[in-house]
Amino acid sequence: MTSFSQSLSAAWQRTGSLLCVGLDPEPTKFPAALAGRSDAIFEFCRDIVDATAPYACSFKPQIAYFAAHRAEDQLEALIAHIHEKHPGLPVILDAKRGDIGSTAEQYAREAFERFKADAVTVNPYMGFDSIEPWLAHAGKGVIVLCRTSNPGGSDLQFLTVDGKPLYQIVASLAAQKWNASGELGLVVGATFPKEIETVRQIVGDMPLLIPGIGAQGGDVEATVKAGRTANGTGMLINSSRAIIYASKGDDYAQAAATAAQSTRDTINKYR
Repeated sequence: MTSFSQSLSAAWQRTGSLLCVGLDPEPTKFPAALAGRSDAIFEFCRDIVDATAPYACSFKPQIAYFAAHRAEDQLEALIAHIHEKHPGLPVILDAKRGDIGSTAEQYAREAFERFKADAVTVNPYMGFDSIEPWLAHAGKGVIVLCRTSNPGGSDLQFLTVDGKPLYQIVASLAAQKWNASGELGLVVGATFPKEIETVRQIVGDMPLLIPGIGAQGGDVEATVKAGRTANGTGMLINSSRAIIYASKGDDYAQAAATAAQSTRDTINKYR
C-alpha cells in the first residue's frame, strides 16, 4: 500500500503543482442547472474535481458541508470518484477531529474506513491521546492544527509556554514525539507567513497544509518563500471558494479550471 506521504511526494513531482483544491459545497451557490437535484452536491464537486485535477496535487473536502445537508453518501461517492478517475491525488478529509480513546478510534474509522480518505485534519488540544488512535491506520496521513489562518487562532496559539508560543510547541511535538508513523503534517495558515517560516525551521521537510490564500487574502509569494522545502515542495497550498465559485453560471467547471490553473502558476512563480 502506498502511504499518504509517498502519494503526496509523487503527486508533487508528477503534477508540478502545490495546489490543494478545497471542496466546500454550498447548494445556494450552485448554478441553476443543479437546483433541486438530490445528488447536486456530488455532481457539483465531481465536475469541479474533474476540471481542476490537471492543476492540483490534492483535494480537501470539508466534511461539515456534506453532513449539514445529509450528504455523507455523496462524500463517499466523491472520494471514490477521485480515487478511481484521478489516482495518485491524495484526498484530505477536513474534519478537525479532536477526541480521545475509543471515540477517536471511531472518528478514525469514519475517516479512513468509511470515507476512504488518505489523510485527515485533527485538533491536538487534548494532547497525544487524541492523536495516537489515528496512527493505528498504517499509511494514513494525520494533519495537526498548528497555526491556523483565522484571526481568533491567536487567542490560544500565541500563549507563551516555556518561553515559546504554543503553536511552536505543537510543531515540535508533531515533528518529534508524536510522529511515530512518519505520516504527520501540520496546518499553518497563509495569513501568517512569518509563522510558516518558523514552523518550517522547526519541522524540517514535514508537509504543511496551508489554507488562507484566495478568499482569505493570504499572500502567495510570501507563503511559498516561507514554506517551501529545499526541493521546492513540502506544501499543500489550499484554495477553496476562489476556485469552486469562480463562476455561478453554467461555466462553473471551466471557470474553476481557469482559476486553478492561474493559482498553480502563481504559486510556481515563487518556488
